[in-house]
Amino acid sequence: MNIHPALLFWTPTLIWASTWHVILYQLAETPALAGVVWRFGAAGMLLLGLAAWRGEDWRLAPGLHPRLALIGLVQYGLNYWGVYEAERHIPSGLVAVLFSLMVFVNGVTGAWLFARPLTRRFVICAVLGVLGVALVFWPELRAAGARPQSLLGMGLGLAAVAAACTGNVLTLQLSQRGVSMVSLLGWSMGYGALALGAYALGSGASLAPGNSPAWWGSWAYLTLFGSVAAFLAYFRLAQLRGPGAAALTAVIIPVIALGISAAFENWTPHPGTWVGAALCILAVGFAVRRPAGKDS
Repeated sequence: MNIHPALLFWTPTLIWASTWHVILYQLAETPALAGVVWRFGAAGMLLLGLAAWRGEDWRLAPGLHPRLALIGLVQYGLNYWGVYEAERHIPSGLVAVLFSLMVFVNGVTGAWLFARPLTRRFVICAVLGVLGVALVFWPELRAAGARPQSLLGMGLGLAAVAAACTGNVLTLQLSQRGVSMVSLLGWSMGYGALALGAYALGSGASLAPGNSPAWWGSWAYLTLFGSVAAFLAYFRLAQLRGPGAAALTAVIIPVIALGISAAFENWTPHPGTWVGAALCILAVGFAVRRPAGKDS
C-alpha cells in the first residue's frame, strides 16, 4: 500500500503535537511510568495482533529478540524516562528544543545508513527550524538557568535525545534486514513496557491504572494514535526519505503543541512566538519539498 510522504509526515506530527496535552490527563491520576507501561504494553500487543492478522510472522527469529529488547529499552524505556525526569528540572519547552536536535543526528545517520547525502538545503532548513523552536520558547530558555539542577535536567534531556536517536538507528537497521516493521515495533514496545514496569516495581512506584473516563480515554488515544499509528507512519517515512526528513517532525511539533496549550491550558504567546513559528513552518516546508520532476 503506497501512502503519500506528506501524509506520513503530518500523521505523526499532528498526533505527537497533541499528545503533549493528552498526557496531562494521565499524569493527573497516575505516576508517569504507570501511564507509559500501560500505553506501550497495549500498543505492543495491538501491533503483534495486527501483524498476525496481516499474515506476517509476528513471532520472529529467536536471535532477533536481544536486539528487539535493546530497542525497547532505549526507544521506549530510557527515552521516555529521560523526558519525564528532565521535565522535573527544566521547562518542557527546553526539552522540546533539545529534541529538535534530532534533525541533525538523524540527518547524519541517514547519510550513513541509507547513503543519503546531507544537502545544503536540508542543513540550512534544520538550523533555521531549531532556531525557530528556540525563539518560540525563548522566555523558558532564559528562565532555565534560574532553576536549581537545570544542568541535570539538560543532561537528562540530551540523554533522552540520544536514546531516541539510537532507537531510530537500531529499528531502521533491523527493518533493512527484512524484518516486518509492524512486528518489530510490536515486540520492541512490549519489551520497553516490561523494562519500565520492572523499574517501576523495583523503585516502589504504583502501576495501577486510573479510574476516570478521562484517564482511560487519554490512554486509548495515546495507545492507538500516539503509539501505533504515529510510529508506523514515522518509521515508514524514515524508510522512504531517510531519518533526517522524519526527524523534521521534532521541529514543528512544539509549535503546534503550543497552539493546543493556548486553547486548553491558558498559555499566552509572546512576540517571538510568531517569528519562531513562521521559521519552523518555512524550514520544514522547504526541507520536505521535492524538486520539480521528482517522484514523491
